[in-house]
Amino acid sequence: MDQNVAIKSPPPDGPAATKGQALKALTENVDGGGSIFQQLAANPFFTAGFGLAGLGAAMRFGQQGLRRGSELLRHRLLVDIEITRHDKSYPWVLDWMTRQYQEQLTATAQGGKVGMMESLIRRFTPGLHHLQIRTDNVNLPGGGSQTHFSLVPGNGKHILRFQNTFLAVNRERIGKSFDSSGQPFETITLTTLYAYRHIFEEIFQQAHAFSQQNIEGKTVIYTRGQQSWIPLGDAKRKRPFESVVLEEGLADHIRGDVKEFLDARTWYLDRGIPYRRGYLLHGPPGTGKTSFVQALAGSLDFGIAMLSLSERGLTDDLLNKMLLNLPPRTFVLLEDADAAFNNRMQRQEDGYSGATVTFSGLLNALDGVASAEERVIFMTTNHIDRLDEALIRPGRVDMTVRLGEATQWQMEQMWERFYAHSDQDGSKKALFIERAKQYDLVDAVSTAALQGLFLYNKDDPDGAIDMLGQLLMAKSGSANEADGRAPKAG
Repeated sequence: MDQNVAIKSPPPDGPAATKGQALKALTENVDGGGSIFQQLAANPFFTAGFGLAGLGAAMRFGQQGLRRGSELLRHRLLVDIEITRHDKSYPWVLDWMTRQYQEQLTATAQGGKVGMMESLIRRFTPGLHHLQIRTDNVNLPGGGSQTHFSLVPGNGKHILRFQNTFLAVNRERIGKSFDSSGQPFETITLTTLYAYRHIFEEIFQQAHAFSQQNIEGKTVIYTRGQQSWIPLGDAKRKRPFESVVLEEGLADHIRGDVKEFLDARTWYLDRGIPYRRGYLLHGPPGTGKTSFVQALAGSLDFGIAMLSLSERGLTDDLLNKMLLNLPPRTFVLLEDADAAFNNRMQRQEDGYSGATVTFSGLLNALDGVASAEERVIFMTTNHIDRLDEALIRPGRVDMTVRLGEATQWQMEQMWERFYAHSDQDGSKKALFIERAKQYDLVDAVSTAALQGLFLYNKDDPDGAIDMLGQLLMAKSGSANEADGRAPKAG
């Protein structure tokens, strides 16, 4: 045999051999005399990995740059304002948004001759797309009621146009939290171009003007919520001051005293005197105590914050808090002032004093160290004999007024209000007064009883005269006395 025959080794097989050959070839092709950077740059594996990493980093930095650039652009070009539900302007802004939406719908429906640019703007203005239904019941003079439905902006994002300026509106509900009155916590955010930031002031002025129109000629009645004052239904139509007939000159005297106090704010502050005033109206039921406060508030454009001291859950601390956080231009009406004297227990160390207001808690709320200033309080009671002298001293009660039974002058004034058009010569009024004297009703019957008689005999003065004897029941509480008592000889 030929001993010189070369024996060829079998070619390596498998992926490991293939990778080894590739690496050996790469190392052989690299010029060992170049720099490290040149060697790395000539390595395709390294360049491929570096390129991907660089591309990722560039995209990351580019994304951050775009976000920060947009934030900077937004900061420089846009301005927004946030209104929370707890702010007084929140319902004003909601009503304003509703009016703007309705005006846009009306303008689009009516059409009319407008320019091409205005037509395009109206066509492409998005408007409101998330709406809620608001239902209102309106009482009619005849005793019925009507139900009105209106669309109000709901939660979500909206686009509004105001004075040729576009506004982005975002009404958002924050989580599932609720305030003390049970309302969900919400915010409204208005956004526009920075160059048009002045329109926010105009928006709030217009929204406030709309809110004042809704209560113009009306009296807002507040009642106690869980921790704050809330409106008691819709604002009520102002009661004419002349509709509550007190003794001659008494109503004007009280109103004059209140006006003098309201005009003397600087005088009180300059002399270091607490700027507050209290009135106590007492007398039998039906003599017009609460009605007079309502008429007085309407006459002076004030609201009324009503509290009943006999209301369970009204503690000393809560009473003081409520008086410290009164709505502006609002009288405080504390009914049943004698109820606090049924609970004279002292407050405990934790400040809780039981289910109702205590006597000491009422005194501290009226003129204690932490009591409110710049307020006018009216207290009413049917039993002044139950009140302690500590309550009715000056500083807590500055004027005590008794509203008693109807005098002859009050009867005459009430007759005029009901029957002046049908008794122009006054002959029936004279007969009515004479009959009232015969029954000893002068200074013996309440004005509420007289008004009930006149309401039953609307536009019928003769019927009122004939039924006058029935008021003896209101005087004596005995129907037999009203039927069997003969009138005095005239």
